[in-house]
Amino acid sequence: MKKIILASGSPRRKQLLKQIIGDNFVIKTSSYEEDNDLQIPPKDLVLKHSLAKGRDVANSLNEGIVISADTLIFYKDAVFGKPHTEENARRTLKKINGKSIECITGMAVIDVKGRQEIQDYTVTKLKMKKMTNQEIDDYIKVEQPLDNAGAFAYQQKGAVLVESIDGCYYNVIGLPLHKLHQILNKLGASSFDYK
Repeated sequence: MKKIILASGSPRRKQLLKQIIGDNFVIKTSSYEEDNDLQIPPKDLVLKHSLAKGRDVANSLNEGIVISADTLIFYKDAVFGKPHTEENARRTLKKINGKSIECITGMAVIDVKGRQEIQDYTVTKLKMKKMTNQEIDDYIKVEQPLDNAGAFAYQQKGAVLVESIDGCYYNVIGLPLHKLHQILNKLGASSFDYK
């Protein structure tokens, strides 16, 4: 069994990875700072961030498989990462209010000893409900979605803000499990090998 390292402090990613490989991994967070203002397509942005996070962690290791990811919400040309403040969360929710948006997660999986890097991304389409200003304020007050891309947590109360979803549910939470399983298989570390 290859050692698995999750290069993320996200409790959501931790829970999702645990779902497919149990407690058979360690967490080592990256010190890489994301810059979502780069003028590149969202797909390229999440791939750039996920690879940089993964390499940052992999560089301190001699072996193991490092899993890193980056998730963003985008609408037309606007990219929405973590809002960090209530004001930014309110602004984001007003911009995506009633819109059809996309959630994209870029992943990098690095076999440290084998010096192999595999990257991929997943896109999920979401139709947001039309929210009143009061609903937005109430949601922010109750959920505090300051650490969630797009200012909503779909796996929690944010689910009521989404009318429909087209694509991978786990992608919206931050780790597309089907695609991750495929990548792990390519590196000789099947999810089924871990109890």
